[in-house]
Amino acid sequence: MSALETLQLLDAEHVMQTYGRVPIAFVRGSGCRLWDSEGREYLDFLAGLAVVSLGHAHPEVASAIADQANTLLHVSNLYYNDLQPRLAARIDGLLGGGGRVFFGNSGAEANECAIKLARRWGMTHGGPSRFHVVTAFRSFHGRTLATLAATGQPEKQEPFQPVPEGFRHVPFGDPAALEAAMDDRVAAVLLEPVQGEGGVNPAPEGYLEAVRALCDERDALMIVDEVQTGLGRTGRWFGFEHAGVRPDVVTIAKALGNGMPIGACWARAEVGESFSPGDHATTFGGQPLAARAALAVLDVMEREDVPTRAFRAGKRLADGVLTLPGVVAVRGWGLLLGAQLNRPVAGAVVAACLEGGLVVNAVAADTIRFAPPLLVSDDEIDVAVDIVGAALADLIGEGNA
Repeated sequence: MSALETLQLLDAEHVMQTYGRVPIAFVRGSGCRLWDSEGREYLDFLAGLAVVSLGHAHPEVASAIADQANTLLHVSNLYYNDLQPRLAARIDGLLGGGGRVFFGNSGAEANECAIKLARRWGMTHGGPSRFHVVTAFRSFHGRTLATLAATGQPEKQEPFQPVPEGFRHVPFGDPAALEAAMDDRVAAVLLEPVQGEGGVNPAPEGYLEAVRALCDERDALMIVDEVQTGLGRTGRWFGFEHAGVRPDVVTIAKALGNGMPIGACWARAEVGESFSPGDHATTFGGQPLAARAALAVLDVMEREDVPTRAFRAGKRLADGVLTLPGVVAVRGWGLLLGAQLNRPVAGAVVAACLEGGLVVNAVAADTIRFAPPLLVSDDEIDVAVDIVGAALADLIGEGNA
């Protein structure tokens, strides 16, 4: 029995079957490369769903984690630790200053915090009926009951009805529809700059500016979910920067720990002050190990100027993919890209790419997502494009663009 078969049997017997897993077990990583239990090597252009933005086993991050593990792993949030406020200050600086940060363990927790904060703020800016949050169809904000209710994908909500009330969904990129949904019971609008799980759909030009203007007009909070887009991935530190707007609340996670579970909810100070002691909490949020990892991640990101690297690498990747057979468009910003195909064969293309040594995934029947580490090299991009091209040529045929 192979190592993979042993793992599959253990998984089937002991793990809740909530994932439709691909029959591969990764056991080691370095930079943009992964190795499976059978010794095969792969280029990773998914980065653990946009998580390992500095690549696997980055030496500075690994060293920081090891050192902290030998120093202090955890203390309760009933006490200060010497890393959490330093990390909060770094995040606040990247977001322009004047804010406050709450730490959790994931993107869903960061969004859960933002929703609770919006309700708390709405209570003091309109009364108990002002708790509604407007989000977009095809959005994705998490799997907790509240963030699932915020997610604009009814098929994901259906097995868990009734979901919490107070969420309204409108078409993404349609300011008129948003305006029509924003009555005096709406406390906030929650949007992604690029809908990642929804198909890699960037906000249309002018849309985020219109959202900001509507929120100002209706005295509602603008919450931007940067869980997948934040920290350099789109070619800016944050996706909303492409529109030149300033949100009231921003959520981040994924890339912040480069694989260490950590999420954060930033809010303008006057919004963050809506919370009082006891309003929100988490056992592990902002604990020393995760905070130390995140500080090391930000050190490397700033030194390497990852937004600039993502912008340049994303252009090379997009230009290369656009030349391939069957590709009709490439959507996205920086190194969060979706290649739209001329027929619904994305799943088969992804499987063929994996067989060829490249990890990508399908976010729609006709769309392949690319989210490689932000330190990816030009040579690695070129190899990835060749692998995708070979898969498309086999499945679609040369010249069928």
